[in-house]
Amino acid sequence: MTTPHAVNPPHASLDAATVGEIIQMALSDHVSFAQIRAAHGLHHDEVKALMRTHLAPGSYRAWRKRVRKFGERRENYK
Repeated sequence: MTTPHAVNPPHASLDAATVGEIIQMALSDHVSFAQIRAAHGLHHDEVKALMRTHLAPGSYRAWRKRVRKFGERRENYK
């Protein structure tokens, strides 16, 4: 069974400038997933999918590790 977003993910219709802005926000330690959702309407799972698509595999893994690590230390991180 596939999810509705598997065929056409929400970030597929975004222009390059918007994708770049979302990536920049996600890479920032000062912007939460809630702020990205407020600005662009993407849920944290959609942001992760966008990052996986647009970053090199090693960069994506490093980003996820950093987000996970900081999230364990801080109550309100991402």
